[in-house]
Amino acid sequence: MSAKPPIRRLARRLTTATALLAATAGVLSTVTAPASAHDRGHGDGHRHDRTVDVQMLSFNDFHGNLEPPQGSSGTVTEAEPDGTKKVVPAGGMEYLASSLRTARKGHEYSVTAAAGDLIGASPLMSGLFHDEPTIEAMNKLGLDVTSVGNHEFDEGRAELTRMQKGGCHPKDGCYEKGRKFRGADFPYLAANVTDEKTGKPILKPYTVWKHKGVKIGFIGVTLKGTPDVVTAEGVKGLKFGDEVQTINKYADELNRQGVKAIVALVHEGGYPASGSYNYNCDTPGAGAGISGPIVDIAKHVTPKVAALVTGHTHAAYSCTIPDPSGAPRTVTSAASFGRLYTDTTLTYDLRTNNIVRTAVKSPRAVNHVVSRQQPKAKDMTKLIGRWNKLAAPVADKPVGYISADINGRGAGSYEEPLGDVITDAQLEALSPAAKGGAQIAFMNPGGIRSDLAYKASGNEGDGVVTYGEAFTVQPFTNMMQLKDLTGAQVIKVLQQQVTGPNEAEPKILQVSNGLTYTLDLTKKGADRIVMSSVKLNGTPIDPAKTYRVAANEFLMGGGDGFPAFKDGTNKLVGPSDLDVFVAYLTAHSSKTSPLAPPKAERITVIK
Repeated sequence: MSAKPPIRRLARRLTTATALLAATAGVLSTVTAPASAHDRGHGDGHRHDRTVDVQMLSFNDFHGNLEPPQGSSGTVTEAEPDGTKKVVPAGGMEYLASSLRTARKGHEYSVTAAAGDLIGASPLMSGLFHDEPTIEAMNKLGLDVTSVGNHEFDEGRAELTRMQKGGCHPKDGCYEKGRKFRGADFPYLAANVTDEKTGKPILKPYTVWKHKGVKIGFIGVTLKGTPDVVTAEGVKGLKFGDEVQTINKYADELNRQGVKAIVALVHEGGYPASGSYNYNCDTPGAGAGISGPIVDIAKHVTPKVAALVTGHTHAAYSCTIPDPSGAPRTVTSAASFGRLYTDTTLTYDLRTNNIVRTAVKSPRAVNHVVSRQQPKAKDMTKLIGRWNKLAAPVADKPVGYISADINGRGAGSYEEPLGDVITDAQLEALSPAAKGGAQIAFMNPGGIRSDLAYKASGNEGDGVVTYGEAFTVQPFTNMMQLKDLTGAQVIKVLQQQVTGPNEAEPKILQVSNGLTYTLDLTKKGADRIVMSSVKLNGTPIDPAKTYRVAANEFLMGGGDGFPAFKDGTNKLVGPSDLDVFVAYLTAHSSKTSPLAPPKAERITVIK
């Protein structure tokens, strides 16, 4: 292995927090996994009671965050009894492993499941090595089963298959002498992802977990809209089916095989009314509860499924949503980045081989913080240290300096300070005539994966931005593109932030310096973009005039619900978004003159 293994071009970004985990309550499906992963309990195996409690531990959207996430990505919000809220540091594989291992103690029946996006959009320590470190960690963690998520397709079908089956990377080879990547010990489930030519699932659609007379079937699906949030190359030759139809189909198939207890792992999610992880999702009243795609999915998935574990929206919730028969069913999501895990109790009837779903015994689920105030798992510390040593020549290189936190995902606003930095970097790199003559740059907020934290996370010193930290912010290394768009098309792009698939949950693009407009949230549809307010350098956008626009290849391909970009002409391909970002940090900051957080005043929001 070379000292500086090439960085792979991750082919897509996670939508900005627009899709939450899909349904997770209901019947526990059985999963087949190595005996060592399941024989965690203690006891003689003889049962005289009719029912036994099965512990299901679950999480989602880990995204290769082996080390504790930095900035707001490494915290959760906790609602206090007095009505206040507390921010709690959380996450990191060393702590997630300790949490799950502690939770399993005393449970004869315990299964661990995930709902997709374990890999993809990962920090450099995992991403630099095509996420082999994360799969290796999940094996040690004792993960029994997971569904695929949209980010499992960032590098395409062949690479996902390698994650499952193992083998060294086809271009980069093996990273350590004498070590060959063995792949996932747990099954990746992709029930609704089929080959366009054969119509067959590209991976297992379901698996059955068995332990001492208990059988639970797990069906795994990703959101049917995966092609809309992944580059075309990543999903080439694949078809993504309807989540409900697919789950119902395989629930029937499992029933015919005698498997009555079923759980669905759904990489699609929802939006709880509160951002606190311990919010009571079943609180009655207007404005309470949960919204989003998972609600409709949960209401139509067959009652044969006892529970749904969901993801994608990076939200935390434990809700009950009625199934088609009207019976309440558990639907859960554990936020993202390994900051939480869900502990669900499934009462299994040994006579009916099903999950009990009565008012008293229906599945009960609680989200728990992965606290950093606990001992680290030593085997994970060793794993992280090994991979960090391999990544160090690339990751530890200083590329810039900041005077304070520059928030991206953690900004809590439509316009993110870090979004301003990124779009300005793109505009500066591509505005020279020889580089394409860009006048406007756009960035999708879901592609900004983290904050830039001032406080040092390693040994580099406070305020220092390393290449690894920059990579964590922009891990996809998408290529920049420039196109000619008319003023009318530019306005159409802005309107598509709040119309079509983005109407219910707006996706507000980050814009470069010079472009300003007003977003009026008191209005509906396209009217939320105040036409007269759209200006470039103080001059109203002329619908008939042509403008040179820059954006990453994902957006230019119409991703995230922005087809207007596809109508642009005179395309020119530029450098990668990561290279542009790093170059800007280096050019505009130094130890004595660090980069300050922008004021974020380009988008005026009326609420």
